[in-house]
Amino acid sequence: MDYRHELSRLIDIDGVSREEIEKLITVPKESDNGDFCLPCFRFAGLLKKSPVVIAKELAETITASDTADFLSNVEPKNGYLNFYLDKSDFNRRILEKVLSEGDAYGASDEGRGRTVCIDYSSINIAKPFHIGHLMTTVIGAALYRLYKFLGYNAVGINHLGDWGTQFGKLIVAYKKWGDEKDLENRGIRALLDIYVKFHKCAETDDSLNDEARRWFKRIEDGDPEAVALFDKFKEVTMKEVDRTYKRLKVSFDSYAGESFYNDKMQPVIDELQEKGLLCDSDGAKVVDLSAYNMPPCLILKADGATLYATRDLAAAFYRKKTYDFYKCLYVVAYQQNLHFKQWFKVVELMGYDWYKDLEHVAFGMVSMEDGAMSTREGKVVFLEDVLNRTVEKARAVLDEKSQTLENKDEVAEVIGVGAVVFSALYNSRIKDVVFSYDRVLSFEGETGPYVQYTHARCTSVLSRAEITENVDYSALDNPDAVAVVKAIAAFPDALSDAVRKYEPCYVARSVMAVCQAYNKFYFEHRIIDAPEEKRNAMLILTKAARQVIKTGLSLLGITAPDKM
Repeated sequence: MDYRHELSRLIDIDGVSREEIEKLITVPKESDNGDFCLPCFRFAGLLKKSPVVIAKELAETITASDTADFLSNVEPKNGYLNFYLDKSDFNRRILEKVLSEGDAYGASDEGRGRTVCIDYSSINIAKPFHIGHLMTTVIGAALYRLYKFLGYNAVGINHLGDWGTQFGKLIVAYKKWGDEKDLENRGIRALLDIYVKFHKCAETDDSLNDEARRWFKRIEDGDPEAVALFDKFKEVTMKEVDRTYKRLKVSFDSYAGESFYNDKMQPVIDELQEKGLLCDSDGAKVVDLSAYNMPPCLILKADGATLYATRDLAAAFYRKKTYDFYKCLYVVAYQQNLHFKQWFKVVELMGYDWYKDLEHVAFGMVSMEDGAMSTREGKVVFLEDVLNRTVEKARAVLDEKSQTLENKDEVAEVIGVGAVVFSALYNSRIKDVVFSYDRVLSFEGETGPYVQYTHARCTSVLSRAEITENVDYSALDNPDAVAVVKAIAAFPDALSDAVRKYEPCYVARSVMAVCQAYNKFYFEHRIIDAPEEKRNAMLILTKAARQVIKTGLSLLGITAPDKM
């Protein structure tokens, strides 16, 4: 049952549509004030009555009706109309719905016919896939899964950083100090070493930078040797990052990076010129944004070279033409706030109303406990190394606490990787995160292992008894059980909130709420020893909780183990 919808059908206010009433119905902060409530303050001016009187009159009308059999009480209080659900009816409806829908519980078709492009991860070719890429990768991938789950046509785009002078630098470095066997054995780490060496040497020998620019020009011109080296670096990079993507359960529909838009920028530049938006600034071409309290958006350097904004504009026009998106999301750190505001404004000034469908999904930075990182200086923490270390630590915990567990390596991989992903998605995305191995791997508190362990606990309970036909839902007429059912019932709304606000943390927190409520229920109530009909009800509750935990973790990109 859609309780908000059914409650709105009980309320008749002249001049107010049922759709408006339904949107106003909410869940009270305090459970003592009912399961749902309707604030009546909005109607005071229209009805020329106080909210207190309006709530009282509505309560009397509903109480006199025989159509609210799913309610146990309706109570006016301080201008609010509070609704109390019949708990047995509520429990039965929610749990039967979860069991009948299974993996589809929480899914919808709200996005039918709408395409959402999501630009995330966007790693740089020949540079480390490091801990700083964690947030964009897992947030973007979670949104991708969520949009698909809610019926949207989601398009995952890895806008590869595969263009720029740095490739000229890398070719110079490789020709001077590179080693084919070392590259085969160590991949990106070998490229990083010579890249760092280039920058150190260039500090005292500026001719290296001139040579790098010449090599990049050769890439632009299609020189066979330059392109072959460029392709080699790209192949090495993708081979390594694909391994990490597989561990993180991350996938993409497009790897169209910066180089893909090389021949698509000129039409955009021409249109900007035709519409009188380009201005000269010391030889460079810019769009003046001073009227909007922003610095100018740089389109072309004085030497005619393009920039990130030029390529982002070309990419946006290509995506609109190719996918006709409903939304186009850019999952990029908050340091780029100005960049996106600038070129979004340029699209608006060009006269395209779809500028409002471009969204910068900003997030905070991830750093290690021992400080910041710099690719040029070689101070980086490879994401693969972080995953390996968390898996090793998880394996050590399993060796200590779960000595008889089979497939320990597989379970350790699931726990270790899941711990990293959950830690990145549990808090609001805009917060900066300091990564701590001990904290993310804790089996207590608001962590991935805690959620995974709860799933394993539910599986263990269900393996010890079979659910038979006769069910006495009165076994769930207690605050602990109702709290679990309420948390389960809130899951679909959490998914909608997550896509509406681009916040996967709503899903993580909803799953955590189910886990915390279930664990409290588990410790306070005997399940297996209860009489059959009551035991069936508690087993159904357990099965529904496990389903929501599994689905929620899956949407976040985390595996739910049956044993730990």
